[in-house]
Amino acid sequence: MEISRDLYLQKLIDHKHNGLVKIITGVRRCGKSYLLFTLFYHHLVHEGVKEDHIIRVFLEDFGNKKFIKFR
Repeated sequence: MEISRDLYLQKLIDHKHNGLVKIITGVRRCGKSYLLFTLFYHHLVHEGVKEDHIIRVFLEDFGNKKFIKFR
């Protein structure tokens, strides 16, 4: 079963060219990663963005811990 995230996806699409960083927040397991890594990714590919021009960093992957800065 797939839960539609149309409202949130549309908000990302509407603001993707405004030059600001987008921050997606929510409780654990509410679909944040799915929204970005699946739905928004497929939107970008459908719009003609080459897959090798899309950077996806999974911060849960131990190999990507270097991208997290702790204070």
